[in-house]
Amino acid sequence: MSADFSALHEPLVEWVYDRTGTDPLGGVPITEFGQLHGLTENQTYRLLQFCKGQRFLGDRDTTHDGPEANLTPRGLEWMEERRRRRADPAARAAAARQGLLVWLWHRKHDDILLPAVADVLNDPLSLFEGERLTDRDVDRASAYLSAKGLIKGDRNGSSDGPVQAEITAEGEDCVDNYQGDIGAYERRNTSGNTTFHIGQNTGNIAANSRDFTLNAATHSGVDLTQVVMAARALRQAVPILGLAEDDAAEITQLATRMEEEATSVNPDPSRLQRWGAQTMAVLSPVASGALGSVLAAYLGVVLPGLPTGG
Repeated sequence: MSADFSALHEPLVEWVYDRTGTDPLGGVPITEFGQLHGLTENQTYRLLQFCKGQRFLGDRDTTHDGPEANLTPRGLEWMEERRRRRADPAARAAAARQGLLVWLWHRKHDDILLPAVADVLNDPLSLFEGERLTDRDVDRASAYLSAKGLIKGDRNGSSDGPVQAEITAEGEDCVDNYQGDIGAYERRNTSGNTTFHIGQNTGNIAANSRDFTLNAATHSGVDLTQVVMAARALRQAVPILGLAEDDAAEITQLATRMEEEATSVNPDPSRLQRWGAQTMAVLSPVASGALGSVLAAYLGVVLPGLPTGG
């Protein structure tokens, strides 16, 4: 059998680190590691040589009794830094979100509809610094991605996020253009001019501009396509509305609920009206600004009967 040394060298470095005891640079027999991974003795020696090439391990204590590895100062520093990153909850959450989003991108392109999000735990994309993420990590990531409108799906009573989900068009944009880096995707329009797509009106809107033109058709009822467009425009605008963190999260969540309801099999207009009114209430403090005004006005157009913002 062929051995994938590039995939095994990091686990070996960590295996040695865990067994060094009081001497962090002391020698550790690695025959057992090789056996656990189905390697012959010769392949275990070659894996050690591969790690030496990476300057993470040395073989100063190796004898005819079998290969022994010792951490190099570089390897020790790498392991200590890896443990620090692994213990960082923000880094762990970011990895879970990116991994789940990219995994759902692949599922969509494999024509797999609404996969169970927990199945990502069977994929290398659920590894963070060599450690498998947990069900709780994945559920939190699912809730976050859903609130951001990057995925949509079905929840159950015990989950924070969808337990079955699919990536949205915005989620695909994030993966296609930003490799699933959600922070980079959200920062894309925070400087210069921002392009908003509202109905048939498409134009460049400067974040600090006071001048807006609203061109949207008035409907006697609720046009679900327009509701989806309004929800997406709201989410796109959140980073530059100047809202408090809690208000920004609430606007994002309400916009996501409106889009999911509008694209569901049996949309409920009363829910759309209720969530639209809640959104207007949060927007009111910033509606005197140009961007807040146009969003509030557009929401009132697509959901007739809402109170005016301002």
